[in-house]
Amino acid sequence: PAAMLRALRRRWDVYKYRFVPWLALNLRRKRRTLRYVPESSQDKIISDEDVFETLLQIFKALFINDFSRQAHILALFPEIKCKYLELLTVEQKRSKVNSCDHQSQHVFSPEEVLFNTLGFSITRDRSSLVSAGTGVFVTKGFVPKGMVVSMYPGTVYRKHEPIFFQSLGNPFIFRCIDGVLIDGNDKGLSRSVYRSCSRRDQLGPFQMSDESWLTAALQNPLAVGQYVNNCSHEKAANVCYQEFDVPGYFPVELKQYLPNIVYSHDIESHPRCVVLVTLRDIKQGEELFSNYYTVVS
Repeated sequence: PAAMLRALRRRWDVYKYRFVPWLALNLRRKRRTLRYVPESSQDKIISDEDVFETLLQIFKALFINDFSRQAHILALFPEIKCKYLELLTVEQKRSKVNSCDHQSQHVFSPEEVLFNTLGFSITRDRSSLVSAGTGVFVTKGFVPKGMVVSMYPGTVYRKHEPIFFQSLGNPFIFRCIDGVLIDGNDKGLSRSVYRSCSRRDQLGPFQMSDESWLTAALQNPLAVGQYVNNCSHEKAANVCYQEFDVPGYFPVELKQYLPNIVYSHDIESHPRCVVLVTLRDIKQGEELFSNYYTVVS
């Protein structure tokens, strides 16, 4: 019994800094444990247009960096190829100013693309909180206040959709204001469900979502938001969550970098994303900390 209690305590020490599953939250029925926002517009630290433009900026840069890997898409849509060839030409001219190699396009890592585009890079590493497991750090550059610094990946469930078995022992369930749930677990059943839904929705060469966040080799370097720890008395929150519904006019060739997929295929709705937005300037070396229980009024 003592060994079992110690094992449970160790598990709780890791678990307590993340989200309590929605089933457990409802046991207490106290408003302070919920994200209480009278109107969804009041939950916006920055505008949806700013979120859209930031995602568009980094996804375009990733697409150009991956240009040689996009042959099937470019062959099907010449107009997309022409658009990105122009952008690629501009990028190559810029690169030649800082490089002696004029023979071929230099391919950067996704983290380098993030730094070159938005001025910072982030990574997962051991948290500075004792027993908190993995955290997310700004490893290079500077993140100004009001900037999208990360994304919360995962399968998106509506309120009536089955998530019970996925939620068991799962500290990565995120509840949106309207009751929509996002399962950001990259292991076990959650991982299998995401992969299945992602491949179900693929349209020929077009991927409608990013599966790479399930691996160590991220194509979208922002997709680590599920590992951002909750704040503590010692570590104040420096980021907050903001929900964003991807508009229907989002470029189809860039959806391969969206780290979210809807569970149900037969619905007409805009995919839900959750981004993490900085509450203050964040310097190199700092860990990101969220506050899920912030009351906006």
